[in-house]
Amino acid sequence: MRLFFYSTQSMPKKTTKNKKKANLNKKVNSEKIQALELFLIVLLALFVIISIASVFLFCHIAQYNASAQKSVSIPVSTVISKVATNMPAQESIGVPVRIKIPSINVDAAVERVGLKNDGSMDVPKDPMNTGWYEPGPRPGELGSAVMDGHVDWWYGATAVFAGLKEVKPGYVIIVEDDTGKTIPFIIREIRTYGATDNATDIFISNDGKPHLNLITCAGAWDIYTNQYSNRLVVFADRDYR
Repeated sequence: MRLFFYSTQSMPKKTTKNKKKANLNKKVNSEKIQALELFLIVLLALFVIISIASVFLFCHIAQYNASAQKSVSIPVSTVISKVATNMPAQESIGVPVRIKIPSINVDAAVERVGLKNDGSMDVPKDPMNTGWYEPGPRPGELGSAVMDGHVDWWYGATAVFAGLKEVKPGYVIIVEDDTGKTIPFIIREIRTYGATDNATDIFISNDGKPHLNLITCAGAWDIYTNQYSNRLVVFADRDYR
């Protein structure tokens, strides 16, 4: 009887101990789960921060590269500044014999032209040549040197300045004189004039700098006046860089 009594009294104590141990294990497991969840939250937060930083860095690099690419094309204001700053004293310039515009594949001989009977500038006889206005400055001298050329020819044939409408500010023009000297210019702007507009500013400049202005026809052909309705004019400044 005593033995039975002892056994029945001992069993609850053992069960209580097991319950305490189970509760302790459950508490430990819960804390581990909470710690793991906290670790995962911190890891996720770090991933989000790194992702945002990467996107920001990528955008910053892309913007920098875009700015660098833009700076490769020389701004017109920079060209004008360099022309004004680095311009030397007046030099001896020969007669122009050739003009090159690499961007539109122009490489043409230069004829000397003057004024026609009606007072307008004459044009070159050969459609693939350009005409230099001889009464004015030579390209590279102070003032505005002027050259013209045909845009097309009889029966729809193309001429020397067929592609002149494609040039843009910043493009290069190179003139070679009869001494072998090459004189580079940078295009500043492009304008369109009507056939009867006052074009004095094409031939005259008072800023004491060398300029080169190119003229060709544009617009529609007028069968009554036997000429194009407009004139395309490219204004360029000598490049001293």
